Amino acid sequence: MANAHTFFRFTPRRNPKLVVFIVGGTALLIFVLFFAYFFAPLQMMFPVLRQKTPEDNLGGKPEVMFPTPAPYPVNASGIVPGGEVSAGGVIVLDVPSHMYLYKRNEDIKLSPASTTKLLTALVALDAYKPDDVITIKTNGSTGQVMGLVPGERITVENLLYGALIQSGNDAALALASEYPGGYDKFIEAMNVKAKSLFMVNSNFTNPAGYDNPEHKVTPLDLAMLALAAIENKTIAKMVAIPQITVSDVTHTYFHKLANVNQLVGKIPGVAGIKTGWTEQAGENLMTYVERDGRRVIFIVLHSRDRFGDTTKLISWVFDNFRWDTISPL
Repeated sequence: MANAHTFFRFTPRRNPKLVVFIVGGTALLIFVLFFAYFFAPLQMMFPVLRQKTPEDNLGGKPEVMFPTPAPYPVNASGIVPGGEVSAGGVIVLDVPSHMYLYKRNEDIKLSPASTTKLLTALVALDAYKPDDVITIKTNGSTGQVMGLVPGERITVENLLYGALIQSGNDAALALASEYPGGYDKFIEAMNVKAKSLFMVNSNFTNPAGYDNPEHKVTPLDLAMLALAAIENKTIAKMVAIPQITVSDVTHTYFHKLANVNQLVGKIPGVAGIKTGWTEQAGENLMTYVERDGRRVIFIVLHSRDRFGDTTKLISWVFDNFRWDTISPL
């Protein structure tokens, strides 16, 4: 009778491969058990034996990367503006640090006049594309205009040039009149936009800046508007242009536009923002300056000499402030 060969009963000499398989498998199992039993506890005792994870930083918490603080503006001389600046409301704001270098009556509600058109431009850019075409319905605007003609078809981009450079009331009204839902919806959108920019103490009743008892801003709110405007590449480009000529889409009507801000091209570093004037508002001016690596916003409202006041404030900042670098902890 032949011998039966099974897993439990075999002849080693006749089954050398099976012997190797059993011995090798047993050795592998012993190694795995040894590794799990001895090496894993060593990992806990000696972290160098295991791969580091983000949780290993800062005592088991994920590492937090703090941004480098912006240079901190310091009034080295201690000198502050006085009666030589006639404006009723003033804000001087360092853009990178968001530090106020000077404030005067920052929460008083005043008439913004045509500084309103910065908000008008932001709302228009939310609703239109620059190459959208608007047909002019009427030229009944009063005050400063770019000279639009009824029936003229002109791009939104060129209307924005007219509103921001020439401060054309007709351009602002055209942008509002063609808004989806109509003029009233545009005014509603202006106030919604203002609140989103943290202009919490302001209210707008028209896109051009006409005087109205309910159409008011604070200097502090206008600083918020200025920050949003300079961060918008389209607006920042337009307000810094001294002059330009634009036309309708058929090149039939041409409009020569000149920047109302007299400091553009005159004071080094002045990159625009927006002027405003009405009898009730007085002289208003929002100015953005880039100089020596510094970025500063100047707001003057209810001034008797907006360009003179702003020139003095610019000189005061760059003659008296230094910017200290603070290393992060």
